[in-house]
Order: sequence, then structure tokens, then C-alpha cells
Amino acid sequence: MNAAHLKAARLKAGWSQHDAAARLGVSQPYYCQMESGSRPVPGSLALRAVRRLEVSPAALPLPPLSPQPAPVEPKELASALGRLGYEGFAHLGKRGKTVNPALLVATALAYFDLEVRLVEALPWVLGTFHDLDWAWLVAQCRLLNAQNRLGYLVSLARQLAPPGADRRLDEVLGELERSKLAAEGTLCRESMTEPERNWVRKHRSSEAADWSLLTTLTKEQLTYAA
Repeated sequence: MNAAHLKAARLKAGWSQHDAAARLGVSQPYYCQMESGSRPVPGSLALRAVRRLEVSPAALPLPPLSPQPAPVEPKELASALGRLGYEGFAHLGKRGKTVNPALLVATALAYFDLEVRLVEALPWVLGTFHDLDWAWLVAQCRLLNAQNRLGYLVSLARQLAPPGADRRLDEVLGELERSKLAAEGTLCRESMTEPERNWVRKHRSSEAADWSLLTTLTKEQLTYAA
């Protein structure tokens, strides 16, 4: 999170620096230094800024790129989705941890097998938080050999994106196209049996086939994505 994020959120809300400082629980001079960029925004205050100043969670700090990201329990992913505003897990939102949406997507796509309901939420994340750090997300997915998974989900998000978001998603799709993997994979369902794989191969969409993915997930199945 940087000075621009703080200032944009404060001005959007119509607050003075004194108001914003009070909401964060810091002094006005301290806040002024963060907003001017002369002082970094600590991680603890970044999280507070998301919750109290309505800064986008996409501004939260991201970890270094890694081929082995820290594992997260599926129930934690579900509650984090609820915290971000995903209706399908809204009942879990109050106890969910606020996380950067780019980190949530990368963590989910690293799974060997992941519950379908969680996978179905990812296009919503990509379409809702189109201001996320795409460079980090694409690079992290490449390290995981998950760029095809990300590419297909971005294509679904593109079909459901609100006005103004489609252009950025098109750019990301173009970048992912250039690093597309030829090897066939699944959308976080690697335990699929061979008979299942054969059936999905025959019934998947042309777009899923283009991304070399064995999945029948389409935008029509994304109940809470619109």
C-alpha cells in the first residue's frame, strides 16, 4: 500500500487528514507523512486502512514470488472470499481475514484439488478487483505452472466484467496467451479419473479446450459472479 492509495480513499470519502488519522488511530502528522510518501505504510496499518478507510484490499502487501506458496486451509479461503464480499460465502465474512485478492487467487490455483464452490468464486474475484496487481499474479501463476488455469478464469471474468474492466482483462489475456502451456491439465481437479477425463474432454467448451483444461465450468454456472 502506498501514499496514493491513502489519498485517493480519503478524498473519495471527503475526509480531512485529521479525520483519516483518527479512523486509523494515529496522529495527524504521522498520517500526513504516510500520505506524502515520506513514511511507509506498515502492514498493520494497511489492513486497518482497508477496513476503516475503504482502501481496496488489492493494495495490501503481497509476499515475494515463490514456487511453493504457503498453504491455506479451504475453509480459510471461503471465509476470505466472504470478507471480500463474495455472496456465496457471505455468512463466513465476519470471521474472515482480509487478504489481497491476487494472493487469494494464486493460493487457490496452487491446489491439487479444490472444492468446486471455491473455484467458481475466482472469476468473481478477478472481475471485481480488476485493479489488483496483475503483474504479480501472472508471475506467481507462471511459477506454479498455473497460467492456463488463470487464463481460463480471466476469460470467464471477462464475460461477466462490469464496464471499464474488460479492457484490462483483455490485456491480461493477451499476456497469458503468450505463455500458454501445451500440456493438458485440470481446473484444480487433478484427482479426476481417466473415465472422467475422457467425458470432460468431450463435453468441455471450446474455450476450455483452447486453454488445454479439463473442465466443464462455464459462466452460466457462476451463480454469484454477476
